[in-house]
Amino acid sequence: MKPWLLTLALAEHAVGLSDPNPRVGCLIVSADGATVLGQGHTQAAGGPHAEVMALRDAQARGHDVRGATVYVTLEPCAHHGRTPPCCDALVAAGVGRVEIAVGDPNPLVNGQGTARIAAAGIAIGRAPDDVALRARELNIGFFSRMERGRPWVRMKIAASLDGRTALPNGASQWITGADARADGHAFRKRAGAVLTGIGTVLADDPSLDVRLVETARQPLRCVVDARLDTPPTARLFDAASPPVLFTASRDAGRRAALEARGAEIVDVPAADGRLDLETVLDDLAHRHINEVHVEAGARLNAALLRTGRVDELLLYLAPTLLGAGRGMADLGPFESLAQGLAFDFHDATRVGADLRILARSPRV
Repeated sequence: MKPWLLTLALAEHAVGLSDPNPRVGCLIVSADGATVLGQGHTQAAGGPHAEVMALRDAQARGHDVRGATVYVTLEPCAHHGRTPPCCDALVAAGVGRVEIAVGDPNPLVNGQGTARIAAAGIAIGRAPDDVALRARELNIGFFSRMERGRPWVRMKIAASLDGRTALPNGASQWITGADARADGHAFRKRAGAVLTGIGTVLADDPSLDVRLVETARQPLRCVVDARLDTPPTARLFDAASPPVLFTASRDAGRRAALEARGAEIVDVPAADGRLDLETVLDDLAHRHINEVHVEAGARLNAALLRTGRVDELLLYLAPTLLGAGRGMADLGPFESLAQGLAFDFHDATRVGADLRILARSPRV
């Protein structure tokens, strides 16, 4: 089990770095398993994949990898993209065995990497089920995009025990503690895009970037803004990368002012003043976004939940009761309990003084 733990730890180093490519770790050990010969993880898009990094590391250490065992968290690629096929690199290196945690769902790979390695006479092994599950979880957005053609949508909400996200006057900083806020930024780091609504922009003036944990790249910052009410002075424009504003507005003056600040403006169909959120999510899928991290107010949360495309709720609950205040999502009113939106509890973990709950749609 230890080689797999090391390999999974390597893959985690690719979080916040490799998107839209999957997060992959690779470990090369001697045939007897006694010596680590090389290790690596996937680099930024266009850079080397995990297997090539591990082979380079072994070479730099002066190790011969012929006959060695390779542990890799995702099936080695078999196609020419921005880099050559990793399966060919392993074959050329003369390794003796390749242990694979989980197959690659990319149609350009999907078993072909394994087949080419096996055809070269190299033994193929499989990871235990718990390792395979962890490898898939690490790339849950990549699997979603490849298998369903859409990103994994995660909705983050910080609230009191009685479900209040703010006081009636809008005060919300801070309901949860510093540990929970840093943990939330770790989930932002996972995301290819952070999505919010114009209400949050006007009320909180967020920057929507990753600040409380280290990251090699920042997610795309997106705002659902039907009327282009985003102020050109918003903190969104202080970051190096421009935000994306989804809108139905034709106001030329507002467009010009926001585009002058670097905003990318995307036109979206609307009905009754509300944007078609399916179109918004489809746009993000076309941008090869693996995970969408939603941090919004009750109205946009409810609208997104009604689309049925929210895969996961990331809830941070503080051990406090606030009584009257703003809720998590403006759903309902429902006439029966059966009308409620059902989620399954996936995980519950204490983070500092707060409780983090992951709940997933039963459809995923």
